[in-house]
Amino acid sequence: MGDSSFSFSPMRPAVLVVAAGRGTRLGGGLPKQYRGLGGEPVLRHTLRALLAHPLLRQVMVVIHPNDEALYRDAVGELPLLPPVQGGAERQESVLNGLEALAALDPAPTHVLIHDAARPDLPIGVIDRLIGATVSAPAAIPVLPIVDTVKRADGVEITGTEDRKTLFRAQTPQAFQFGPLLAAHRAAKGLLLTDDAAVAERAGHKVIRVPGDPALEKITTATDLIAAEARRQAPGAPPQEVFRVGTGFDVHRLVPGDGMTLCGVSIEGTLALSGHSDADVGLHTITDALLGAVASGDIGSHFPPTEPQWKGADSEIFLIEAARQVWLAGGRIENVDVTLICERPKIGPHRPAMRARIATILRLPIDRVSVKATTTERLGFPGRGEGIAAQAAVSVAFPKAVTRRS
Repeated sequence: MGDSSFSFSPMRPAVLVVAAGRGTRLGGGLPKQYRGLGGEPVLRHTLRALLAHPLLRQVMVVIHPNDEALYRDAVGELPLLPPVQGGAERQESVLNGLEALAALDPAPTHVLIHDAARPDLPIGVIDRLIGATVSAPAAIPVLPIVDTVKRADGVEITGTEDRKTLFRAQTPQAFQFGPLLAAHRAAKGLLLTDDAAVAERAGHKVIRVPGDPALEKITTATDLIAAEARRQAPGAPPQEVFRVGTGFDVHRLVPGDGMTLCGVSIEGTLALSGHSDADVGLHTITDALLGAVASGDIGSHFPPTEPQWKGADSEIFLIEAARQVWLAGGRIENVDVTLICERPKIGPHRPAMRARIATILRLPIDRVSVKATTTERLGFPGRGEGIAAQAAVSVAFPKAVTRRS
């Protein structure tokens, strides 16, 4: 997002992992997605890389009809949607998967389609794709071609291409869901090279984002050896820098039938007054995350003067703040929020609050702290007129990453 022209709409991205191929060029009989890599199947590495991203909660794998036992052994207890059987060609496999995703309630708004044999997936590539498809129908990661590219007729060289306009396409490729499903249905039976080609055929605009050299596809035995070597190479972990963000918010208590606080519904005779649902806990965490990446405050992203936010669930605000962190290359490390009030009593609700915040931000629960205090009956919280909250968050960035202006 990052500018005032962005209009928020909740994003429900799903992932389709294509794992129905036979991988004959690798040799050895076993399909490459089930071959061992660092002591685990290639497919499991790929799925873990996808599930590590906080926005990717619906992941489905398209498998060969003969591979059900291999698939079960490979994925174990990973939280995945039920697998779908693939077809004779990759394009048919993808269409089968898209139809299965379309049957979900609600259906996804966006979809990322990824090759099972690309296990080394940097989270930054996912961030760039998701950010691009907020406004564009399709986006793919690419790498520039550094070698001179020649045309040939048999053994004879017939020309030289301008490599400045040529790129190597990678996966995952990201799409707005509805248009891609329609494009795949219209292209049924054709043999196109990737899903971006399906979108191109339908006239959709496809934009490029930077790929990553680590995102190599395992095709041959040499590729598998190289992927194994990357896991065994010695070296210190990448250096990181940390930023701290803080937030503070206040909402008035008014007569009502309960409130939402830190994402948890609390019954009672009081409510919190505000333009949205007035969840003072989630609001202050939202501001803290936006502060960590110098991306304004909750009011600049969700102005209280705009009617679309009237009564809005504050989870929307927190998810957007987290997205700002991810797009800036950051990783949320922990959240610490303090609620300042005489009522309601926070203690009975604390476990549910911690769990809700952890779920929204995809954090382990031991990295989320919810505390409560009073002001010894001093000031407006002490008089029971309102609730205040303050929060602190820490965000880790690779040392080379700087916030975009």
